[in-house]
Amino acid sequence: MRLRTLIVEDDFAVAHVTRGMVERHPRFEVVSVAATGKDALRQLAELRPDVMLLDVYLPDLSGIAVLGRARAAGSGVEVIAVTAARDLETVRLARAHGVHHYLVKPFPMQALHDRLDDVARSVERDAALTGDGPLDQSAVDALLRRDALAAAGQRKGVSPITLERVAAALAAQTEPVTASTLADAIGMSRVSARRYLERLVEAGLAERGPRYGSTGRPELLYRARR
Repeated sequence: MRLRTLIVEDDFAVAHVTRGMVERHPRFEVVSVAATGKDALRQLAELRPDVMLLDVYLPDLSGIAVLGRARAAGSGVEVIAVTAARDLETVRLARAHGVHHYLVKPFPMQALHDRLDDVARSVERDAALTGDGPLDQSAVDALLRRDALAAAGQRKGVSPITLERVAAALAAQTEPVTASTLADAIGMSRVSARRYLERLVEAGLAERGPRYGSTGRPELLYRARR
C-alpha cells in the first residue's frame, strides 16, 4: 500500500519539484497540494492523508498554527516539516506537535527519501504493534520508545538508521556492556558506538553507570531501559 501524501507549499515551483521527488519514491503517492494553511486544513479533513509535507511559512497561517489546529481536530497525520525555518523556537514547537522529521530547504532528493523511508518504517512498526485491537502495556511502551528514538534521531550528526541499530543491539544484551563491547558486536568504532549510546541515554532509552576496577579510570557500562 502506498502512503497518501499532502504537500503544503505556497511556492508553485517548489511544490512541483517536491511533488516529483515524492512520486519517485515507490511507497508514496501525492494526493493533493495545498498553497495556504486554510486549504491544508480543509484537505486534511476531506482527504485524510497518511503523511503531510508541511512548510512553515505560508501566506495566511503559519505551518505551526496549521499543525496545532490539525492536532486539536484529532488528526494523527505523520508530518515532515519541509521549510527554510531553522530557528530554535520553531523547531521546538514543531517537536511539541509531534513532528519527528524536519528537513531544511534546500535539500537533495535523497535527503527527502531518507525521511520518507523513516516514515514508512514507522507506519509499518505501528501496524505490527497495534493490529486491530486495543493496545496492551507492551505495545504502549513500544510506541513511546519508538517516538523517543525518532526524536533522538533528529539530532545533528545522528543517523536514525544507525541509532536504531545501536538501540536494537543494546536491547539484545542480557547484561550491561561497555561501548567497546557493543562496538565489536555490531562492527563499528568504539567512539561512534559511545556517541550513539550517549544519545540513547539523553533520550531516556538507556542507562549508564561506572564499573570500578582495581586500577585506572572506571569503565562506563550501558544497558537499555526496560
